[in-house]
Amino acid sequence: MASWFWTVPVCSFAILTGCAARAGLPTYSSVPDFTLTDQTGARFESAAKLRGQVWIADFIYTTCPGPCPRMSSQMHQVENALAGIDGVRLVSFTVDPEHDTPAVLAQYADRFGAKTGVWYFLTGSRDTLQHLCRDAFLLGNVDGSLEHSTRFALVDRSGKIRGFYETSDADAIPRVIADAKRLAAERS
Repeated sequence: MASWFWTVPVCSFAILTGCAARAGLPTYSSVPDFTLTDQTGARFESAAKLRGQVWIADFIYTTCPGPCPRMSSQMHQVENALAGIDGVRLVSFTVDPEHDTPAVLAQYADRFGAKTGVWYFLTGSRDTLQHLCRDAFLLGNVDGSLEHSTRFALVDRSGKIRGFYETSDADAIPRVIADAKRLAAERS
């Protein structure tokens, strides 16, 4: 009886610490399934394209004179660093859906060397984009002001946000790359 008394707490502790060590990253909110339109004009269903994938998201707009070109260049660095790692995707949502049509997003994607099927540029209804930006990613509003966050969000295979990375921080890109590799190596 005495050995059983210690076995349960010790095993429970080992299981809990094993999970924490394996995950290593906090868990924030969950991203709900959504349907938008990608840069090719195709319907983009997150359940089909992103479920089971590790992905990095940002919110940009193509006529941005400020941080968006820098963020897209950084996303391209991330794309290059993660090339060859299966199951990692990149997603850039527009905050200017009235201007950023699929054709405009396709030109922007080409400008930054986005690899088709790996890096998606998405547009759609302002309401859907607003819900994702504000309620799921906790990154602000898509309200026509074109004000937006300059953070990347890292999402795990089950659709949970596991990290935020301020793109103006010197170590943000190396950290998001390392954390994405860590999540990609995990098998849930």
